[in-house]
Amino acid sequence: MFWRALSLLAIQGAGGLVGWLAGSRTPSTLPGLEGAVVGLVLGALVWLLIDTTRARRWLLWLRSGDTSSATAHGGLWGEVSDRTRRLLRLREQAAQDSRTRLQDFLEALQVSPSGVMLLEGQGRIEWFNQTAAAHFGLDSERDLAQQVGNLVREPGFAAYFAGHDYRHELLMPGRENTPLHPVKLSVQLHRYGEGRLLMLSRDVTALQQAEAQRRDFIANVSHEIRTPLTVLAGFVETLQSLDLSAEERKRYLSLMAQQAGRMQTLVSDLLTLSKLEGSPAPGVDHWVSVPELMRELEEEASALSAVLHPGVQLAHRLDFDTSMQWEVAGSANELRSAMSNLLSNAIRYTPAGGAVRVRAQLSSDGTARFSVADTGCGIAPEHLARLTQRFYRVDHSRSRDSGGTGLGLAIVKHVAQRHGVELKISSAPGKGSEFAMIFPASRVRSLSRCIATRLLSE
Repeated sequence: MFWRALSLLAIQGAGGLVGWLAGSRTPSTLPGLEGAVVGLVLGALVWLLIDTTRARRWLLWLRSGDTSSATAHGGLWGEVSDRTRRLLRLREQAAQDSRTRLQDFLEALQVSPSGVMLLEGQGRIEWFNQTAAAHFGLDSERDLAQQVGNLVREPGFAAYFAGHDYRHELLMPGRENTPLHPVKLSVQLHRYGEGRLLMLSRDVTALQQAEAQRRDFIANVSHEIRTPLTVLAGFVETLQSLDLSAEERKRYLSLMAQQAGRMQTLVSDLLTLSKLEGSPAPGVDHWVSVPELMRELEEEASALSAVLHPGVQLAHRLDFDTSMQWEVAGSANELRSAMSNLLSNAIRYTPAGGAVRVRAQLSSDGTARFSVADTGCGIAPEHLARLTQRFYRVDHSRSRDSGGTGLGLAIVKHVAQRHGVELKISSAPGKGSEFAMIFPASRVRSLSRCIATRLLSE
């Protein structure tokens, strides 16, 4: 303010001086006084005109919104414009920071695995991410500002939206839901702001399937254990209540031992599956000799064939090819369990007089193939895809007769996955079946190369 007053006095003084000098040259009773007064007034008017011009420039600059352009320099208006420019730049920077944070937030929501949709109070769509677009078949250019009820036509959702009770989630079929490939969505609305709604959606198909599998698993285990328990309980009651002969008692005890063995096998298979699912995958630092595994499997196959068909000489023709000398990296116990299950199934489901062929071969590309083929009744094509599911049986009565638990191929599948092995199944009714495990080249080496490496290292 001091410099503003000083500039006014300076201009007025200059005007008064000019007026005094001009008035002193004209005849007057008060020489120069009138001229000085006129000069002072004119000086004030000139200062006011200059100040008004600078103020107008400042107003025009404010209206333009261009903070980069220059305004008045110096004086009060110069300081006002500088401070205003500084404040505007700070506000612009804050607004830019807010826009950046909002954009980052929206980008994070875009990659969210859950669908996110923002609705105004009447249900019109304000924004949605790409997951929500996939869940409900939306298009960002076409469907913004549309009523969500016009785009999501599921009757259950319409009732849920109209009910205004959003405390619980809604389970509804997804857009691509079919009887063969069910898709389930979990949808829930949340109120926020002034009457707005946040709509979250999740694809819970896998969770629903896992829950269904869990229920089926419990039901199957209960059924498998209940049957031998019922038989055991009946025999125990018979032994307790009836006076049986020694021969009858011996027969009942034999049947009881058979049912107890069945339960023991089931529990053992369940424990094996649990261990496979809960332990880390085997590494490539331990090598297992396949010829030794083949010799163990051949002895086991001969014993099982004799047990299943007592009194029959050479019930099955067993053909083992052990000419290929190679090793595989992994867990010996797991590989033995998987190969034993394949061989056991082949013998159990091949009638007496049939043949079982086992091969362990190396391929030119470095991979290795272990296969078990039989001449049994074969399997229809519609069953092949589900054979490795737990407790899945093509023929329940035949499985009970053979003593199978329905878990053998599930164990084989888990062992194969843990070793990076491809499991191939080929079969046709009346033509037998072949189960093959294809080991990757990274887990296979020939015994001759292994021996040579050991000799060189020594």
